[in-house]
Amino acid sequence: MAKTILTVDDSASIRQMVSFTLKGAGYNVVEAVDGKQGLDKARAGRFDLVLTDQNMPNMDGLTLIKSLRALPTYARTPILVLTTEAGDAMKQQGKAAGATGWLVKPFDPQKLIDVVKKVIG
Repeated sequence: MAKTILTVDDSASIRQMVSFTLKGAGYNVVEAVDGKQGLDKARAGRFDLVLTDQNMPNMDGLTLIKSLRALPTYARTPILVLTTEAGDAMKQQGKAAGATGWLVKPFDPQKLIDVVKKVIG
């Protein structure tokens, strides 16, 4: 049974690239345009992995991670941050919020698949 991934990013081109890459590797992908929509979709469904951007309107990635971690269903779900933010301070904040891992844009499709396989198989 294919694992389902929620990808949250305000950039349509990034969402398309992530979806294309992950679907090509055999995963089901659900897209959300910002943290608020991502949280709504997460509450309505069940995902094996959440992949989120940091800088988005309405709700940023760190707020989304904290909100997801507060839900019993997502207490242990892997959450990866895919962002242009490469600074150590931001990575520390991500870790403190509950992020499982951090990938910097522009991402390498093969690296994304490798990381996803590592965290959810």
